[in-house]
Amino acid sequence: MSQPLNLLTDIEGVAVGHATDHVLGSGVTVIVFDEPAVASGSVLGGAPGGRDTALLDPSMTVQAIDAFVLSGGSAFGLDAAGGVQAGLRKIGRGFEVGPARVPIVPQAILMDLLNGGNKDWGLHSPYRGMGYEAFEAAAKGAFALGTVGAGTGATTATFKGGIGSASARTSAGHTVAALMAVNAMGSATVGGGPHFWAAPFEENGEYGGLGLPQNFDNRLRMKGRNRIATTIGVVVTDAALSKAEAHRLSIMAHDGLARAVLPAHLPGDGDTIFSAATGAKSLNDPGDFLEICHLATLVTARAVARGVYEATALPVPDAQPAWRDSFGSLVR
Repeated sequence: MSQPLNLLTDIEGVAVGHATDHVLGSGVTVIVFDEPAVASGSVLGGAPGGRDTALLDPSMTVQAIDAFVLSGGSAFGLDAAGGVQAGLRKIGRGFEVGPARVPIVPQAILMDLLNGGNKDWGLHSPYRGMGYEAFEAAAKGAFALGTVGAGTGATTATFKGGIGSASARTSAGHTVAALMAVNAMGSATVGGGPHFWAAPFEENGEYGGLGLPQNFDNRLRMKGRNRIATTIGVVVTDAALSKAEAHRLSIMAHDGLARAVLPAHLPGDGDTIFSAATGAKSLNDPGDFLEICHLATLVTARAVARGVYEATALPVPDAQPAWRDSFGSLVR
């Protein structure tokens, strides 16, 4: 067994690809499964944007998906799934409908139109092309975190947001991992300081190893009173789960988001977390699934903190500073 990377790709059969445009201030991240994965998801924010999210309800017919897409661009970014579908169709993937195949590609988007990037793209948005680019770039193993892919233009109330990921293994040997694009109305840090709300769950200094502060500042911090945001992501396990169990996994992941961002799930957030199970390893004890749910909460919280910790400021005027700009010198 290979050494874990503390990334979503620690799940065997999962590939991740990014398309990044720093001038645009936006991007796309794609999660591709080698084989269709049982999938679900849940939306707890008040201002979501998505494509094919209704089919993830446990009562719906389609059980498995080919890929997930996370994108910037607000509603314009929904074009990205079309590019990913094109790539999947080219290689013969998709849900069989008679002689036709329809790739199943649920997508969530985040709001990054007001981050200073050049959004004057003309008649058609660039996101379909970026979706295909991210699909073509999808690979196993290590991938970049921070200001890349869907996290390129992400921001929070205090510091630049970005792509974060984390993984863990249960006592029975199942792997659980999350990938989050952190673009929150609230803050991942305690007040304006360097400490992360997710500090109790940190492993191996993955977001600075600073622990918790002596005093807590719980005052409300938001991007703006009339703004919308959205933290979006996925949590995946290699366990064999039903669609209903996968749905529960996404709810547990939202618990992790609420432990890592304060406040989360606001009316202006579109917080959406997808979930999937590759089915590579069976569940041999009822407690196995409970531990998977527990770890889904923890890896999501850790992934959120890593997304902010790893981010760098966009190369545009008046860009939101990154955590590293203020506190990078504190890291051991």
